[in-house]
Amino acid sequence: MSSLSLFEQASDFLSQYYEETEQEGLSIRLEGVKQEIAIRGTYRLSEEELVFGAKLAWRNSNRCMGRLFWKSLKVRDRRNLRTVEEISADTFTHIDYATNGGKIRSTLTVYASADEGDPEVRIFNKQLLRYAGYQKSQGELVGDPDSLPFTRYCESLGWSGKGTPFDLLPLVLQVDKGPVHWIDIPEEKVLSVPIVHPEHPWLAEAKLQWYAVPVISDMRLEIGGLSFPCAPFNGWYMLTEIAARNFGDAKRYNVLPWMAKKLKLSTRNAASLWKDKTLLLLQEAVLFSFQQQGVTLVDHHTASEQFMEFCKREESKGREVQAAWDWIVPPSSASTLEVFHQQWKNQVLSPNFFYQTPPWQRPQKTPPELVSKCPFSSN
Repeated sequence: MSSLSLFEQASDFLSQYYEETEQEGLSIRLEGVKQEIAIRGTYRLSEEELVFGAKLAWRNSNRCMGRLFWKSLKVRDRRNLRTVEEISADTFTHIDYATNGGKIRSTLTVYASADEGDPEVRIFNKQLLRYAGYQKSQGELVGDPDSLPFTRYCESLGWSGKGTPFDLLPLVLQVDKGPVHWIDIPEEKVLSVPIVHPEHPWLAEAKLQWYAVPVISDMRLEIGGLSFPCAPFNGWYMLTEIAARNFGDAKRYNVLPWMAKKLKLSTRNAASLWKDKTLLLLQEAVLFSFQQQGVTLVDHHTASEQFMEFCKREESKGREVQAAWDWIVPPSSASTLEVFHQQWKNQVLSPNFFYQTPPWQRPQKTPPELVSKCPFSSN
């Protein structure tokens, strides 16, 4: 947490806002904020300040590789919504707008926060769209193992899935620390991409699929000393997020051993590079499938080029890029990418996105809000 007072944090942000937007009237605005804090103990951002701050948070996200497009972020100010019905319907609108028929639009929606003196909204989901995970009585895992704890929590609320590998979890939300509600996400709102390979038709046997839009919903957006714990955000997927991580990780869907068997590769010795061979084929399949369906997806080579262009543009503005190297460099073909050969400072700037403990989990010993989070990464 910052050691600066709320007014000092507000002053830092608003000074940057007025400077970068080339506006006058900073001193008048700061005096108004000072009086508002003296009376209410807090202050409220204007919609224009909120929009700028959200874009700046993306620009400052140390772990995010997709920052070249920060200016194009669509920010939806929904701080006026108060009921579960209004908020759940609005999240579905966010999904519709962001999906855009497959031409994904980077979108962020901000809901009410106690820091501005409003009844606070919390979404409990890691992502608005996420597949459930089940552990059967025989120990068999079905679905996404990463979702096992949250799936159990949803079931404790009364939700029940079909038990397939790709059951969509419900939206779980709470307003003003009131009752926790779960709402099924209409299937027609979700664009899913079946994963196939143009040269290996047997891959279709696995019936793999993935949703088109990664809407991260467990992050805290911080602007000018104010926290917005409910600010779902989406970019679009990078190829390795789906292929190398969601499908390839041993602790996720773990499809590489099955694929190796289909390819008649020996898995007895890792030195045979069977994992490398199957992972490349899986990446080809995910890339082909998204392109075939007309859904936005960036490969890791293009993403690296885009991030280097972002660095170049920031340097031309006299701004030093802050970045976490181990998050910026993708998990596949690392040394072939220009980002692999770079170094950056890793200072956490404000505004930014931060981890926070989900309301349905017990607080962790280390405050998660001290760690900057990449809103663009879905893992």
